[in-house]
Amino acid sequence: MAHNTTDTTLPLSVAVLTVSDTRTTANDTSGDTLVERLLGAGHQLATRTIVKDDVYQMRAVCSQWIADESIQVILITGGTGFTDRDSTPEALEPLFDKKVEGFGELFRQISFQQIGTSTIQSRAIAGLANHTLIFCLPGSTNACKTAWDEIIKYQLDSTQGPCNFVPHLKKTTRAACAGRN
Repeated sequence: MAHNTTDTTLPLSVAVLTVSDTRTTANDTSGDTLVERLLGAGHQLATRTIVKDDVYQMRAVCSQWIADESIQVILITGGTGFTDRDSTPEALEPLFDKKVEGFGELFRQISFQQIGTSTIQSRAIAGLANHTLIFCLPGSTNACKTAWDEIIKYQLDSTQGPCNFVPHLKKTTRAACAGRN
């Protein structure tokens, strides 16, 4: 699947936000999973926090991170389902300069193999705001593993070709997508 565009992977600065009314630092397995995977891929954890499932708390934290010149990627876990409290897409979409249209569709396609038609209840989304890439993932640890292992790690890998998101992020100088052969 991967096509190398360079020999050196560029480490990125990544923030992790858990959206939950019940998770704490002691039991945030989804946040832990994302941190383990991003560090394992050679990226740096810029910051990590947990907020209640509240539109304005999410926007406040993410707006600060989007404005922070050192944060290039935000990974959000939780709040993407259909309960009354799930409001991550509503909170974050207004902040996007561009929506990554294919992310949610690809995530649900991959998830279908694992959870069947229940995947239609996932409202996973992604977007770009102020050259900061934002992924909104379900709160399930397995969903975070799927999203990272099958999609996100490749798109944050500066050696992945023909395209990855690295050239579109703050503080990067990589060339944009190479053409397909």
